[in-house]
Amino acid sequence: MLGDGQVSAGVTGDAAADGESTGETPMTPPFSVLMAVYAGDERDYLRRAVLSNTLEQTCVPTQLVIVRDGPVPASIQAFLDGLDVWLGKAFAQVGRHDSLPEITVLELARNSGLAHALNQGLRRCRYDLVARADSDDISLPARFATIIPLLDGPHGESHRAPQHDSRGEREHVGHYDIVGSAIREFSGDERHPGQARTLPAGGKKLLDFARVQSPLHHPSVAFRKSAVQRVGGYPEHSGRFEDYLLWERLILAGARLHNVAEPLVLYRVDAGAYQRRGGWAMFRDELALQRRFRADGFTSAAQFVRNVAIRALYRLMPTGLRKLGYRALIALRNAGRKLGDVSGSGRRKAQRNRGSGRSNERSSERSSGSNDGCNDGLSNGRNSRRNDRGSSSDSSGHGNSEHSISKRSISEMNESKNRSAR
Repeated sequence: MLGDGQVSAGVTGDAAADGESTGETPMTPPFSVLMAVYAGDERDYLRRAVLSNTLEQTCVPTQLVIVRDGPVPASIQAFLDGLDVWLGKAFAQVGRHDSLPEITVLELARNSGLAHALNQGLRRCRYDLVARADSDDISLPARFATIIPLLDGPHGESHRAPQHDSRGEREHVGHYDIVGSAIREFSGDERHPGQARTLPAGGKKLLDFARVQSPLHHPSVAFRKSAVQRVGGYPEHSGRFEDYLLWERLILAGARLHNVAEPLVLYRVDAGAYQRRGGWAMFRDELALQRRFRADGFTSAAQFVRNVAIRALYRLMPTGLRKLGYRALIALRNAGRKLGDVSGSGRRKAQRNRGSGRSNERSSERSSGSNDGCNDGLSNGRNSRRNDRGSSSDSSGHGNSEHSISKRSISEMNESKNRSAR
């Protein structure tokens, strides 16, 4: 076993060593993907997460950093030990060996919590642009191609023209310090995902939302490492809410946040997810978080009282009611957002008909503000599971994904290459 802070040998491509991007297009800047794994993870979920964040991406990362947060079951350790060879074969199998990312595995001697693991991993990320990935979620193929360009550019600035999302809203390339996306829940079979969880796109609406609920889905974000390190990195010894506290620090420091409307991550929800979101221990951590926000001036006295009351109700209600209430709220907010999109589209069409002398640029700017959204804000049940020490699960594996990548993944990548060729 390697000691705390030691790094195992990995795969380093020549292009990565020179600091050049190994992505699919020369316009894509080099970036790292940061992931942490611990004793409670499952090998098959980890393998699926690695594939979805590397081989299956249309924009392949330059570096993959995996932090082993303390001892793990033998099956996961064996996977990490053979990761460079296994992933190299997977890339070669689909003719993409030149895109193989550099692999860095950092093995910590003991589990000290997710925030500590991520801070250690950030130090091993060679590039300023870093995308987070959880060890049991699935990134959709266009994730990095969508969010990385929104960070590209010196100090968050870019002279390139703004892109537009599927609803016609402006997304400023290179304008942001941290970018997330909507996520879609799934349980079991990823081919049958459930509810989408959306958030406000940005601006005042997102900043106001941040005073009530977490403004970003942690498994979906990419950010500037320099911006995160300027505010001290992930807050350690902060219970289950290291991500929300980091967002607060970034907002108070003037960082620019943005959410992409499309779900770019499939978020795994297991049978115990709603139970872990409740209870007195979770509420105590929640109360400490709200006190921290108040002390920092992030929330007002009235906002503090409102937030504590809402959290007490949510955290302390029976698990069955929490699940029903959460799903109903998500459905209601998503329905309201869709209705707002339809009415906004109608208004834009009417404006174009009335104001033929106005430019499309100005019409786009007027119509870019509608993006209602919601998350449970406090869905840190996964962090609760990760930060409670002593969890251990040795997955024996399910299926034959250890020996070959899925045929569906190969066909998707070949179809993507064929589209590019056309």
